[in-house]
Amino acid sequence: MQAGPPPAGPDAAAGADHRWLILAVIALAQLMIVLDATIMNIALPSAQDDLGFSIVDRQWVVTAYALAFGSLLLLGGKLSDLLGRRAMFMTGLIGFAIASAVGGAAVNFGMLVAARAAQGVFGALLAPAALSLLAVTFTDTKERGRAFGVFGAVAGAGGAIGLLLGGVLTEYLNWRWCLYVNLIFAGIAVIGAVTMLHRQAPSSTRPRLDLPGAVLVSAGMFCIVYGFSNAALHNWHTPSTWGFLAAGVVLLAGFVWRQYTATEPLLPPRIVADRTRGGAYLTMLLAAIGMFGIFLFLTYYLQQTLGFSPLMSGVAFLPMVGCLVLASATANVVLMPRVGPRPLAPTGMLLAALGLVLLTRIGVDTGYASHVLPSLLIIGFGFGMVFAPVFNSGTFGVAPQDAGVASATINTGQQLGGSIGTSLLNTIFASTVTSYIATHVGPATLVNGRPSPELAGAAQIHGYITAFWWSAAILTVGAIAALILFRSGPLTQSGDQQPAEPPSATTTPATGD
Repeated sequence: MQAGPPPAGPDAAAGADHRWLILAVIALAQLMIVLDATIMNIALPSAQDDLGFSIVDRQWVVTAYALAFGSLLLLGGKLSDLLGRRAMFMTGLIGFAIASAVGGAAVNFGMLVAARAAQGVFGALLAPAALSLLAVTFTDTKERGRAFGVFGAVAGAGGAIGLLLGGVLTEYLNWRWCLYVNLIFAGIAVIGAVTMLHRQAPSSTRPRLDLPGAVLVSAGMFCIVYGFSNAALHNWHTPSTWGFLAAGVVLLAGFVWRQYTATEPLLPPRIVADRTRGGAYLTMLLAAIGMFGIFLFLTYYLQQTLGFSPLMSGVAFLPMVGCLVLASATANVVLMPRVGPRPLAPTGMLLAALGLVLLTRIGVDTGYASHVLPSLLIIGFGFGMVFAPVFNSGTFGVAPQDAGVASATINTGQQLGGSIGTSLLNTIFASTVTSYIATHVGPATLVNGRPSPELAGAAQIHGYITAFWWSAAILTVGAIAALILFRSGPLTQSGDQQPAEPPSATTTPATGD
């Protein structure tokens, strides 16, 4: 039975006979969101040559998406609960497609950055709606495991797929297709949503949106993401870094206070207070931090040291993607119903940490097959055991009217972790390289007053290795946190948890939003 008032507004529901087709639609939407965080990285040099913007400005093509997406996720999740999952899913898909078309047709730098920011805004509507749709559509334990196995595989592998797809499109078409491709994804997903998603009758009572809470969390997340992004480009001592980070902490502290005092909070404390869900959110945050150590620095190593093309760099990640998909399916379908998330997430984090430790063996003359591939296989299996169970646990047991904001919280952890990982590890890498060169510089290692290519190459390798060690340490901390916070045994309803009701199979097809 549903606990509390039903969700306000038209709520997305699906016929039971369409569940697996709906999963395909949701997975496609999630893939579009995740790969857009990395697909433009490969295309940036080509876009820069075409539109004529500077190297300093180039980072805004990536940062604009992350800022808008990360700062609006919780608001997007609450809107999904208030106005309906189907409405927000459709709005997010259509808006994301339009923003992608504008970005692909950009004639100058400002137009491209504005389009990327708009992608982030509509992605913040789409991501929570997609995950909450999944949570309320699949309620049977076995089916839920399979569905979240697929979703977790897509969420975990999307970044690597984005690198591969970006390389293919940039090399064989042009950089604009890295944005235009979203029209294909969104078009298919919209057709599926219109055909299979239905809406329920609106509730007689409509909860109000916590506007002060929305302003506090959106501004706080913006400051945090911007501060960490700025640290990746400059350093931790600049006012534009620590000032924004301090402001973000203050604003988020104000948001927490507001949630405990508001009549209808944006993020009800009961959602995060549950040990299993809280453990899922923290595990996702730490996993995302560690994962960026792989994508960021291993991409640099493959291209700058081993001489891989952008396309071949993407292909090099495919074994990891395959292992991640296999492990996600196995963990969520076979193991989760029997043992729950507690043994899976810590083990997966430790496996990923082990893979990163093995990556510390790389050198200037080492090869992909001997020193990179084994690590990628282990890392893929590790993250496969983390992502699907964490997405499942983070949305398990919430009442239907809280599904959107619970989904947004776990997406926020992933997005914030990515921003922290990029800036923290970039800063560690840069300072390590500088320190290594200062320590080893001498008459024999200088060419025209600058470090020789040999010294510069050795310094970069030392920087990569240091970043991998830090990433492994962060994942180890995540494993310990997951072991402490997750409850033992399979997921069960307890405490404040309420089962998400299965969507009615007799709902009337929606005639509009």
